Amino acid sequence: MKIYTKTGDKGSTSLYNGNRVQKSDLRVETYGTVDELNTIIGIVIAHDVPKLIEDDLLKISKWLFNLGSDLATPLDSKINIQRIQKENIEYLEKKIDEYTIKLPELKNFILPGGSKPGAFLHQARTVCRRAERLAVSLSEKETIGELPVIFLNRLSDYLFTAARFSNHLLGINETIWTK
Repeated sequence: MKIYTKTGDKGSTSLYNGNRVQKSDLRVETYGTVDELNTIIGIVIAHDVPKLIEDDLLKISKWLFNLGSDLATPLDSKINIQRIQKENIEYLEKKIDEYTIKLPELKNFILPGGSKPGAFLHQARTVCRRAERLAVSLSEKETIGELPVIFLNRLSDYLFTAARFSNHLLGINETIWTK
């Protein structure tokens, strides 16, 4: 199979159901941002993130592929794909709670950074927030269901918590924001 097809040379691409749309389409921008987020997750994993968090990130990476397919496939399509599930959101909530209990109480804003994994997790969080904003905009124009937006919202919370927890496990203090 060739990597290039030349079908997108004039600025269009295919959704998962075969419909063609412009590459500037909000749906494409949204799932493209989810793909960008997934790439940053890969960078985190490549930078010696603590094993506990790495295991989570490998699951999340697979879920982000599902989310990309979800967003690339209009809900009214007859194609059977794996979409984001409520259980994915519940898993993130469980992990956020599990890690938060082990962290010092958050009383101030913290600056993103710390360890390499922590810094990249903060970057992933900001890209996740962008993906969430795009998914909200998309949901205002098309029906995408409620779970993609909820998942992205919870995932950004998880990524923030995982950045803090990663730095904690690696013995790196957070930098507190001061005026």
